[in-house]
Amino acid sequence: MRFYFVYVLLSEKDGKYYVGYTKDLNVRFEQHQKGQIKSTKHRLPFKIIYYEASITKDDALKREKYLKTYYGKMFLAKRLKSYFTRQEELE
Repeated sequence: MRFYFVYVLLSEKDGKYYVGYTKDLNVRFEQHQKGQIKSTKHRLPFKIIYYEASITKDDALKREKYLKTYYGKMFLAKRLKSYFTRQEELE
């Protein structure tokens, strides 16, 4: 079965998020890290901090669009709260 992924990257340079979708998460992340993606090449390096898998491309695109909205950002903030709390403890 083939999956489509919605992912969230955290820029270690500016601390901001990037939300995208792909059918091959490993390849896409490598493209981001190598500066091959125009919209993110000036914000390197990145960490993948969240991803979801969908069975259809349409579902992944809808989810990506949602995560870019105000309510989607609120969802991510709640979902990733423990991640950021842990990161603060490690620093």
